Amino acid sequence: MTTVDTVVGAADELVIVRRRRPWRIVGTAVLVVLAAALLHSLVTNEQYEWDVVAEYLTARSIAQGALLTVELTAITMVAGLLLGIVLAVMRLSPSRLISGAAAAYIWFFRGTPLLIQLIFWFNLSALYPVLELRIPFGPVLVAGNANDLITPFVAAVLGLALNEAAYMAEIVRGGLFGVDRGQTEAAQALGMGRWHILRRIVLPQAMRIIIPPTANQTVATLKNTSLVSVLGAMDLMHSAQVIYSRTYQTMPLLIVAAVWYLAMTSVLTVVQHRVERHFGKGAAA
Repeated sequence: MTTVDTVVGAADELVIVRRRRPWRIVGTAVLVVLAAALLHSLVTNEQYEWDVVAEYLTARSIAQGALLTVELTAITMVAGLLLGIVLAVMRLSPSRLISGAAAAYIWFFRGTPLLIQLIFWFNLSALYPVLELRIPFGPVLVAGNANDLITPFVAAVLGLALNEAAYMAEIVRGGLFGVDRGQTEAAQALGMGRWHILRRIVLPQAMRIIIPPTANQTVATLKNTSLVSVLGAMDLMHSAQVIYSRTYQTMPLLIVAAVWYLAMTSVLTVVQHRVERHFGKGAAA
């Protein structure tokens, strides 16, 4: 028998012993016990009032509130993305004045709480009772009562969209920085203008970097819409508050709202993963 045959025969006789991981077993056991305890509490605790949850889960007012939440999210993301692109381009401008103005906008709206911004826009009439569109230092073109113009819905859209634009500006700016500078230099060598390069060369390539965090930001915006309940806008959260302020069934209605938010964010999360997978093709390679 040759040496190779001896080694192969010895290898066949080896017994593979898995490495013991006692802490993994302990951790699994703890999680199973905690999950079982939580499930037992959910089933046996009558204070959850699951019959009330089932009753209001498909209530008309709750469904209408959820629809308004989705509407606010869509408007906020579209307006925030468009304004964010403008701000990102301004931040990259060689003009210090333009770049500084965009930086100041982003600094302010990212540095102050969203709740304060929402309340500010809702109470804008305290500062400007009459809103005017006029030529600077010239005649008034259009004027209107601020209380009539700034409804809870308008205040919600203004607060959410302007705040979202600050975050989207940084996401877009990061995407623009992610494009190889050689692409821009090559386009300039071909005689293309700055705006043409941005629209035809840089932005299409930057979308691969911009889209995934934008999808994640959409999920966050959906949850942030719950703050507009303080303005009286009939979103999902406010609809639940109106009901439990009348029936005093606070916990069941909060569970109803949580279930709706979980359902909507789950749908957006699935979309987010598919978008990330689409734009991430070839990234691993």
